[in-house]
Amino acid sequence: MSKKLWWLLPAGLLGLAGVVALRTVSLQAAAAPAAAGTALPDAIDGARLAQHLGEAIRFRTVTHQDPQQDELPEWQRLHDWLALTYPAAHAAMRREVLDGRSLLYTWPGRDAARAPILLMAHQDVVPVSPGTEGDWQQAPFSGAVEGGYVWGRGAADDKGSLVALFEAAESLAASGFVPARTVLFAFGHNEEVLGSGAKAIAEHLQAQGIKPEYVLDEGMLVIEDHPVTGAPVALVGIAEKGYATLRVTARAPGGHSSMPPPETAVATLAAAITAITGDPFPLDYSGPAREMLEQLAPHGGLGIRMAVANSWLFQPLLERQIAATPSGAALLHTTMAPTMLEGSPKENVLPQTAMARINYRLHPRDSAASALARAQQAVGSLPVTLEWEGTPNEPSPVSSTASPAYQAIAALAAEFSGAPVAPALVLGGTDSRVFSGRAEDVYRFQPVRLKLAELDMIHGTNERLSIDNLDRMAEFYRALIAKTAG
Repeated sequence: MSKKLWWLLPAGLLGLAGVVALRTVSLQAAAAPAAAGTALPDAIDGARLAQHLGEAIRFRTVTHQDPQQDELPEWQRLHDWLALTYPAAHAAMRREVLDGRSLLYTWPGRDAARAPILLMAHQDVVPVSPGTEGDWQQAPFSGAVEGGYVWGRGAADDKGSLVALFEAAESLAASGFVPARTVLFAFGHNEEVLGSGAKAIAEHLQAQGIKPEYVLDEGMLVIEDHPVTGAPVALVGIAEKGYATLRVTARAPGGHSSMPPPETAVATLAAAITAITGDPFPLDYSGPAREMLEQLAPHGGLGIRMAVANSWLFQPLLERQIAATPSGAALLHTTMAPTMLEGSPKENVLPQTAMARINYRLHPRDSAASALARAQQAVGSLPVTLEWEGTPNEPSPVSSTASPAYQAIAALAAEFSGAPVAPALVLGGTDSRVFSGRAEDVYRFQPVRLKLAELDMIHGTNERLSIDNLDRMAEFYRALIAKTAG
């Protein structure tokens, strides 16, 4: 470099630093949407809420991988209990039973020309792992109300939402409220396994030409110690990952393990798994993860504010930092996880067939077809077959954060949580995925406040829901119905 040009280097660095600093200080938190006040009936009785959730938990609506293990009468007992416990709601709404045990309620609105809203929860719960019953502080199906919590399987996932929605509807209906637009309630019976109930509801509504303006289901919460801010953050799911399982099969001559050929089915399978998982999907700071950080960065420290405000410069650093944890990395790309292996039935027998299953969680930028093509390219000429196990669930479209529905949900989320609100990507799956393309927008949120360490109790031991959270949910749903359907 010419000596005459050396002075340009510090000047350029100084200019760059000035741009970074200016963009950092210019990064401001978005104004929270205003939650217009709506006159509501008297507050819902928290003690009664807790009692009702406890009663709902005692119905063992457990769905198993083998449907023959399900206790079918438990769903009918739950349905009878709902009708008895919420008479005003049942008088105001029409109930339909679809796919055997799923429930669709229609609360007719005054203006049939307006698109309805659809609120969701599911009736079923996961099993309690055999042998762990004694590890629970309260029996897993006791529905005990103790220490400010309602205890039992399904308290948090998802009978809390089911009961809170009915409490909200009962309170409004008993007060004489009639919605301006139709309100639909969809309660699938097998979300934890197949989700066929929610699909039947979606297809039933589509056949009638009914397209909700928005759907709200479970999926995201208020995280009290969010890693970006170190403080509470209300996350509203605007998309969810797809779900697919790839079956990788290798075949070779069988025989005795004392005389193995140069290539065996197991060795070929191992090479294929290594090739597929050794070519991970690229990390990309875009989509819902980017939207989330852009909303939260103004509430974080100087480092995160600077990096997000200047992502044009710091994107590689952001991607590395986010991907430092498995949950963070999952926000940025499609993940692959080998989960099941099958081979010989005996240690000294060469199997003719060896098979593995690799579970994929598809990012919204990917598809089942593109993921399969990537796997096929990775294995190259290896003699294996690749095929999806069943029909993959594609990732959902990304719903709008500018829609009136999102603005209303975000405003109430901020009001009921007292926390900043940000859009987010749901890493798991919900029943609401079946409404992709069948509703204008699909959102996933419950105003339940939990610390990150508490998330393990969902599907785990000592599942519980605080009475404060239960009360907050019921009041949130009541306000949402009044605000968006009143």
